[in-house]
Amino acid sequence: MERIEADLLIPGRGKPVRNGCVVLDGAEIAFAGPVEDAPKTPKAKTVGVPAVMPGMWDVHGHFLGIRTANFDELPKTSAAVMAARSAKDAEKALQAGFTSIREVGGWGVHLAKVVDEGTIMGPHIYGAGAALSQTGGHGDLHSYPLEAMAAFAKEEALSYLCDGVPECLKGVRVQLRLGAKVIKVLASGGVMSEVDNPMHQQFSDEELRAIVAEAGRSERLVAAHCHGKAGVLAALRAGCGTIEHGTYVDDEAADMMIEKGAILVPTRFVLERLLKHAKEAGVPDYAYQKLLMVEGVHAKNLKRAVKKGVRIALGTDIWMSDSNSANPWGANAYELLHLVNAGMSPLQAIEAATATGPMTLGPQAPKSGQLRVGYDADVLALTKNPLSNIEVLTSPDTITTIWKSGVSVKGLGRAD
Repeated sequence: MERIEADLLIPGRGKPVRNGCVVLDGAEIAFAGPVEDAPKTPKAKTVGVPAVMPGMWDVHGHFLGIRTANFDELPKTSAAVMAARSAKDAEKALQAGFTSIREVGGWGVHLAKVVDEGTIMGPHIYGAGAALSQTGGHGDLHSYPLEAMAAFAKEEALSYLCDGVPECLKGVRVQLRLGAKVIKVLASGGVMSEVDNPMHQQFSDEELRAIVAEAGRSERLVAAHCHGKAGVLAALRAGCGTIEHGTYVDDEAADMMIEKGAILVPTRFVLERLLKHAKEAGVPDYAYQKLLMVEGVHAKNLKRAVKKGVRIALGTDIWMSDSNSANPWGANAYELLHLVNAGMSPLQAIEAATATGPMTLGPQAPKSGQLRVGYDADVLALTKNPLSNIEVLTSPDTITTIWKSGVSVKGLGRAD
């Protein structure tokens, strides 16, 4: 049993508590609240810190194990190399204070197994397996022959091409067979893909409904990659639970998201970083031109969504393994700065990074992201108050101790 006494307790959802206390009993939180109400724990190890908060969630990341922004490198890189790099990336995420990752296309379903068995250090990983893409869609590598792409997708399970309802149903079932905790569908064109247009809807309404219904039978939420409004509205009509990116979420789309209870995962981080570091990141020219097209609209509509009260969860769209790259694992907390710049208060941004995270898994959501009795003992001890300056969460030195499932993985008593 461990006892954390803090000048400020940030619960994840709700008002902060001055002079707070959190008691960890194994993998669960036994108490969280004012220190004067805390139970007596004479045998507990006690830690005094300036601030305590839940471990953070990044609900849109990719453990891909490539070092550039060009997805054409995926088939050229061996699975063993990508997996080895991804294992290190998982450790970087955890050490940055992200105790949970919703991984929406990549090696996450496999990494989760080796993390859970203790072979490697990493966060809780809730993987989607392969993202579902129509032929010629955002998940198709257009520069390769179709036969080669289909073989790659089938073998590596990073992207799954499917057309028509029967193939879409099988696509969902293949990911469930891998152990997917969420299903990812590419419902509009994308930025980093060569031929398709981000404005265009991908998959028909019938296909999207079939994907959502099949996922729902196994209590899985569907996360929909969407830039253009047509894709956003189609995904919402079909019942997708989260909208990823949401570049063209205007008033109509925002109102529909609120009505449907859908969550926006804006991933502002990746757009700004890729534009700023396009040359050194190896961003292809076709992708750079699309980045220029969507960046300003995305910024405007993110502010609109915040103002209207759309529920937002933190996601970065990080996929690169090089620490010096444009969007490296370990830099996840920088998305908090973008949420605050879009109009959120630091407390609201922290809620997006904590309590809202599990909601993006729907019925599969764990009791996580909040300092509450019975919730997962995923906790961060901080040297500074992030409500005064949200930027402190981007510095690893600020996070002195990280508990994952009640075990210290950084700082006091860390077990290697």
